[in-house]
Amino acid sequence: MSQATSEAIELCEEDRLSLIRDVLERIGDKWSVVVICQLDDTTRRFNELSRMSKPITKRMLSATLQGLERDGLVTRTVHDAKPPRVDYALTPRGMSLLSVVRALAGWAEENAAGIVESRAAYDAR
Repeated sequence: MSQATSEAIELCEEDRLSLIRDVLERIGDKWSVVVICQLDDTTRRFNELSRMSKPITKRMLSATLQGLERDGLVTRTVHDAKPPRVDYALTPRGMSLLSVVRALAGWAEENAAGIVESRAAYDAR
């Protein structure tokens, strides 16, 4: 068993719940979901992701990718080329999250009309 795995098992309840909240916060923000969907099952360059993910700023995209990389959801590969080239791709963990994100997006699409109606009714009160 790896050191990281044994440490994860030994987390106290408070630390475990804090980690779960952190992970849900990461994948629950709108830009992480967009980036995960844009990476899908392919490798993309930073500028390509930036164009596909408008209106995200380059700074926010960079921060989002760093967070996803830190959590082991995205890999970053730097190629020795002129000009420099950096590719991003989902890890196996990121790919497993992709199906969850797609399911959430599908749910949102299927329920969008009802949500708009509910908001209008609520706001009219």
